[in-house]
Amino acid sequence: MLEALKERVCRANLQLVAHGLVVLTWGNVSALSEDGKYIVIKPSGVSYDVMKPEHMVVTDRDGNMVEGDLRPSTDLPTHVEIYRSFPGVGGVVHTHSRHATALAQAELDLPCYGTTHADYFFGAVPCTRHLTQEEITEAYEINTGKVIAETFRGRNIDPAAVPAVLVRKHGPFAWGPTPEKAVENALVLDECARMALITRQFDPGVASAPQEILDKHYYRKHGAGAYYGQK
Repeated sequence: MLEALKERVCRANLQLVAHGLVVLTWGNVSALSEDGKYIVIKPSGVSYDVMKPEHMVVTDRDGNMVEGDLRPSTDLPTHVEIYRSFPGVGGVVHTHSRHATALAQAELDLPCYGTTHADYFFGAVPCTRHLTQEEITEAYEINTGKVIAETFRGRNIDPAAVPAVLVRKHGPFAWGPTPEKAVENALVLDECARMALITRQFDPGVASAPQEILDKHYYRKHGAGAYYGQK
């Protein structure tokens, strides 16, 4: 079932390697089926060198196995919570990409320092709070998803306008309306984190971009009045 979506999810996972966002098996991409009933996700611990569409695992919307001979990614419950909490998300990506993960380990948000960031993220990409010992012990992956959702609710951030997060002491998650867009957002997130590191080396006290720059660059690419690119 969902053979075309398996192809897309497999290809999206391989794009993580092509973009240098993962080493070994440190990443995963999932997608929600068009009818919203199923999730297709990378299997746990399978090398990208041998990964094929038929290895992709199909679960229901709650993460229960529907089809596949392999175990799904251990991060599946986090993906489930993101789909559950953020309507409109059709693809989720988790990586341990170097620069975004370094920010998560440093427990820092990623501020918007310039227009590259503003083209994709309408403001700072937040870093979550720590999970409690109980949250880690009882249902770690589920609670990771819940703390992501809590972060966006608590800070009143629109997950469609800031389609990424830094999980404290862990790493980045990104999402989008499709798995392909989620991969693009994960790539841009890490590149913006790298630019932020270099920017702070030049000026440790650098300020975030002014709101008018953020508004201009985000809205010229998104929303009703967008004019970036072709029709």
